[in-house]
Amino acid sequence: MKALFDTQPANNPTNPMPQPANLSATDLHSRLQRGEDLQLVDVREARELELAALPHPVIHLALGRSGEWVERIDTVLDRSRPVVVLCHAGVRSWQFGSWLMEAQGFSDVWNLNGGIEAWSVEVDPSVPRY
Repeated sequence: MKALFDTQPANNPTNPMPQPANLSATDLHSRLQRGEDLQLVDVREARELELAALPHPVIHLALGRSGEWVERIDTVLDRSRPVVVLCHAGVRSWQFGSWLMEAQGFSDVWNLNGGIEAWSVEVDPSVPRY
């Protein structure tokens, strides 16, 4: 099922594929501090969450278990609220964010640039690096 999210940018200048906007860890931290109504989606596997977790509530949608949630994405995520996707380094989250926009029609999608690793380095060194 992982191939579902292996999105590559389209090379079509007349109709470019939507892509999530990058969001730095410090900008995400600021938005969370302001109380913005963000849906934080962590696409890492359960063992990665055990190693290092964002100190905020997240919706856990492990890519490796997408068969369990892909058909009910509209009941899991609210289209009217911004979605910020994160993973370890920002690659899987970008792929998932692109899929949300291209295949599912979500419009307000952000990718945590650098993932939980960037959060650990730039915002909260108490979150373990791995």
